[in-house]
Amino acid sequence: MENRSYLVQEFHPLETGMIYETAKDRKAEGYRLVQICASVVPEGYELLYTYDLDHVLLNYKVTMPVDEEIMSITGVYWSAFVFENELQDLFDVKFKHMDLNYGGHFYTTNEPHPWKPEPPERATESENEKPEVKEETEAAPEETKTAQEGDA
Repeated sequence: MENRSYLVQEFHPLETGMIYETAKDRKAEGYRLVQICASVVPEGYELLYTYDLDHVLLNYKVTMPVDEEIMSITGVYWSAFVFENELQDLFDVKFKHMDLNYGGHFYTTNEPHPWKPEPPERATESENEKPEVKEETEAAPEETKTAQEGDA
């Protein structure tokens, strides 16, 4: 068996409206879907769609607001239902036209959407509610000496 490492790995930006078309194009060219993952970024989410053909990885970065709904690619790559349900359950990423939608029950979690970022207004409020820190001042040497003598 031949041992081959990945020869090329490319990263391309992608608009949300082009996710489905890009998946169709990669499928027509013979690429397989490797993974879809998400990260929280200041703009909302960054999704990474990765495709492979002959040890060439194509990565498409999609940056989107938290409340935007995007097109599912399960109509092109059936196996995407696993990744899309995971993103739906953990991050609350919203997909249109999922072929197999577990409706938020793909994973059992202690809280719904545990990795969904807080809305900016809530994050700002919690930053403003920081506990007040009292500054301590050094005691004068005489006060310290008096306190120590009083303890004896």
